[in-house]
Amino acid sequence: MGLKTLVPESLRPALRRGRERLLLSSLRAAVREQGLTEGVASHERAVQDLSDHYSDFRIDSEFLNYKVRAQQAFQVSLALATLAENPGAVVADIGDSSGAHAAALKAALPDGGHRFLSVNLDPEAIKRVRARGLEAELCRAEDLDSRGIRADVFLCFETLEHLSDPVNFLHRLSETSCRRLILTVPYVVNTRIGLHHVRGGLKKKVSPESVHLVEFCPGDLKVLAKHAGWAVESERIYRQYPLRSVLRSTRRIWRSWDFEGVYGLVLRPDRTWSSLYTGWT
Repeated sequence: MGLKTLVPESLRPALRRGRERLLLSSLRAAVREQGLTEGVASHERAVQDLSDHYSDFRIDSEFLNYKVRAQQAFQVSLALATLAENPGAVVADIGDSSGAHAAALKAALPDGGHRFLSVNLDPEAIKRVRARGLEAELCRAEDLDSRGIRADVFLCFETLEHLSDPVNFLHRLSETSCRRLILTVPYVVNTRIGLHHVRGGLKKKVSPESVHLVEFCPGDLKVLAKHAGWAVESERIYRQYPLRSVLRSTRRIWRSWDFEGVYGLVLRPDRTWSSLYTGWT
């Protein structure tokens, strides 16, 4: 019997609110510690409303709003240097849910002359992106090549874990003329299979957006990226808890309830290892 089943139904909302207050404090301390405070503020100026960012749930609380905004501020910071070095680049955001990253990047680099294109298989996501006045294409991530979608820089934020064939996806991108791939995944200590609805015996319809298939740890992801035709240019970890505070104890809560944070890579094409493999399709 799990602990949740021992808690009376009437007390669960109060416990949830208490957990959210604690984790919000953890997030704010983590953002300060990792130098992302101004990034979060800039993101809020560029993207004032995040409530409809996802198709399967609304961001309807201070905690969820700050959680998503802080994560996106990290992702934007990961991409800024690369885009600043590539003015006028075509930037394709694979798996983009609402155009929020593009809006924040355009605001941070107003004179960069970048063209942003969002790609998603969800028609509702495409509507949200276009409502921001941005370009969007209805397309599966795995079908970019066959649809003729090209970019100088690809963004792939929290998308790889949703794909049924992440290895060939990474390889096909490496074979294009792109200069960089900026990638983030949930930060986990060990690579693991997701599919939590299967583990829990929940026989319900699920979508690619709502299900994680494989969650890669940093070491395994770097090996996979090299195999698929990439070299690691830089890497960073964003943690949702601080390291230099008593709130570091929230690490266990984050790990069991959500994720410790986000792991990010900046990759450049390099066929050193992919050219040795004969099984590419």
